Amino acid sequence: MANLQTNFLGIKSPNPFWLASAPPTDREVNVTRAFKAGWGGVVWKTLGEDPHIVNVNGPRYGAVHSNDRRLIGLNNIELITDRPLEVNLREIKAVKKAWPDRAIVVSLMVPCEEQAWKKILPLVEETGADGIELNFGCPHGMSERGMGAAVGQVPEYVEMVARWCKQNTRMPVIVKLTPNITDVRQPARAAKNGGADAVSLINTINSVMGVDLDIMAPSPHIDGKGTHGGYCGPAVKPIALSMVSEIARDPETKDLPISAIGGITTWRDAAEFMAMGAGTVQVCTAAMTYGFKIVEEMKSGLSDWMDEKGYTSVDQFVGRAVPNVTDWQYLNLNYVVKARIDQESCIKCGRCHIVCEDTSHQAIWAEKDGQRHFEVNDAECVGCNLCVSVCPVEDCITMEHLTDGVDQRTGQKINPDYGNWTTHPNNPMRVAAE
Repeated sequence: MANLQTNFLGIKSPNPFWLASAPPTDREVNVTRAFKAGWGGVVWKTLGEDPHIVNVNGPRYGAVHSNDRRLIGLNNIELITDRPLEVNLREIKAVKKAWPDRAIVVSLMVPCEEQAWKKILPLVEETGADGIELNFGCPHGMSERGMGAAVGQVPEYVEMVARWCKQNTRMPVIVKLTPNITDVRQPARAAKNGGADAVSLINTINSVMGVDLDIMAPSPHIDGKGTHGGYCGPAVKPIALSMVSEIARDPETKDLPISAIGGITTWRDAAEFMAMGAGTVQVCTAAMTYGFKIVEEMKSGLSDWMDEKGYTSVDQFVGRAVPNVTDWQYLNLNYVVKARIDQESCIKCGRCHIVCEDTSHQAIWAEKDGQRHFEVNDAECVGCNLCVSVCPVEDCITMEHLTDGVDQRTGQKINPDYGNWTTHPNNPMRVAAE
């Protein structure tokens, strides 16, 4: 059986599945339920020093659904914990004592002043918590007060606060990064320069979920007014994967441990993030959608996959995909694939034909011998994968790899320089230089 145990910064947990700092980790009763369900760790909902945090008594969440009402994106406008600091600290201590084998990391957010950090750190340390996560990502509410993303968007602030914390606590320091920035590598580098032990990402994406056209206000709204919030859920996974990969392959941060967050719903999502360099994964929206017991499927699915692949520990595949992430100019332009349609599973809906005809390369015939029949014209197919993406039948359309470097229309070898974008005849920089 695969061993799911992790050791992240010396923080041990029975599996890599942690609950992210969010409403599910706001109090002892929730965290205890989570641990009973099998979660390996939690990041306790963000604590602060302000005793006057007040959340709205109205809609805090907005959602985007697929046509079958499956939740694909969630927006929230909830602030950090509105419970007294001393109550949270007492409960953290009690939970850690009751569950010593589980990871408990405490999320923190206080004003960007060294004294504020020096004051709260020993209080958290006294609870026996395993580490702290600096919340530099929250895009709403707290950022308007000079915290959260307002800090995370300024690398100099990230480095400064990380250094303050490392100088004033024995606990491992994880910096939670905001995705609301042009280049996530910059704050990651700053966190490392400040001495941070790891980074976690992504926090939520700044968003407005919709507009109520009856009252002409953002939706959801509170007494006729709405605001921007943080977007999360399955829809943000591709963005999170990209940002994790950028940090994992950046020469300046490639050795910086990563705890990944962003749309993780299944064991496969988790495995993908871990292959991209994450040592643990944090989950929120999936638990809020399906409940804590979803972790059972995550654990069993990951274990079964590891057994199938011959992995006996998670460390054996963490980061395995990173060397295969590259920049566009290094892609092999001699690599040739063509679409293939399985006629037995094709339901003759015609979606592949119409999208290729209207928006792509007119590479799918729609008729044969007077009958509705969809077939790929190799002479025009460029292997773009659009037909695969829109086909409603899984694996009905696949991509077949053909001989490298052969033009299927002429049978001639493709110009060998095509494999190098610096000498590619269509490279505008090359054309300009000539």
